[in-house]
Amino acid sequence: MVDVEIGIGKSARRAYNLEDVSIVPARRTRDAADVDLSWQLDAFRFELPLVAGPSDAVVSPETAVALDRLGGLAVVDLEGLWTRYEDAAPLCAEIAALPDAAVPARLRELYGAPVRPELVTERVRQVAGVGAVACGAVTPQHAAALAPAALEGDLDVLVVQATVVSAEHVSRTREPLDLAGLIRALDVPVLVGGCASYQAALHLMRTGAVGVIVGTGPGAASSTGEVLGIGVPLATAIADAAGARSRHLEETGVYVHVIAEGAIETGAGLARALACGADAVMLNTALAAAEESPGAGQYWSGIAAHPSLPRARRVRVPARAPLAEILLGPAREGDGRVNLFGALRKAVALCGYANVREFHKADVVVSPATADPGAG
Repeated sequence: MVDVEIGIGKSARRAYNLEDVSIVPARRTRDAADVDLSWQLDAFRFELPLVAGPSDAVVSPETAVALDRLGGLAVVDLEGLWTRYEDAAPLCAEIAALPDAAVPARLRELYGAPVRPELVTERVRQVAGVGAVACGAVTPQHAAALAPAALEGDLDVLVVQATVVSAEHVSRTREPLDLAGLIRALDVPVLVGGCASYQAALHLMRTGAVGVIVGTGPGAASSTGEVLGIGVPLATAIADAAGARSRHLEETGVYVHVIAEGAIETGAGLARALACGADAVMLNTALAAAEESPGAGQYWSGIAAHPSLPRARRVRVPARAPLAEILLGPAREGDGRVNLFGALRKAVALCGYANVREFHKADVVVSPATADPGAG
């Protein structure tokens, strides 16, 4: 890849967003009904390459079960409102109804209450107890402390997630998480992220994680770029992580899944992410548009409540359709925001592939304006 010169002594790679690329239809097509979108995460098989992001506005224990029934994996935020309060539903409704100016202070207040280990156990059990795959997310700082409570509730999959997660954290003030040691000690598969580069993805894969989350925030709600100046356009980040996956597979024979998180809100974005190399997508605001969403027309994530450096905001997400229609249709408008996986299935079929892993081989093109380093 050709570097772009920023100035004397500094150059940079050209990187691309999902919107910068398009998928090239192949010489062969197939019936959409013949396309298999399923994927296997350790012992668990899912009909849709979908991970619902850990936001109180999207995933409650009840919506986690509903998403499981529809074929996806839903992640409960084990450091969210559902594990700090006996009944978080009224609090979600309150946050949704607040004027914009009042949101940051109220989020800090609500998320300032301590996480209660007994509620961590209870929320996981609410999902696992009805036969759904129970998945919960923790931050690296609290993973070791909260994992036992989650396992007591029969957790099936653990997610260790933050804006950026590394396999080699350095600290002078506290003992950092031994990520590889934690993963080895657990009897459940672990997903880790976010990350945005080849080397970071490869190092996370070497910890023993079954999947790596690529991206540094939940799309439109994330302000990581504005606050920290950190981020990589998602098409490039996915492709780099897919390259790391190939190297790790060559070295170990172990296939580690790449899960893309970012501004993926349409069927087109979902298809582009998988064509660039993702095995599944982590959806956030796209699912907040479901009528059943706890956020009641708003989306926020826990990082928006950080006491000193919030890196996300509450965003309005008007309800579009029931959850089943958001995922599987039928769509009643042509904007790509409903029947997301019907659109993905059609895109894979028009390129002639039979499943997601084959779809990784699809050709993509970059628009001329974006491809020109001097453009803009």
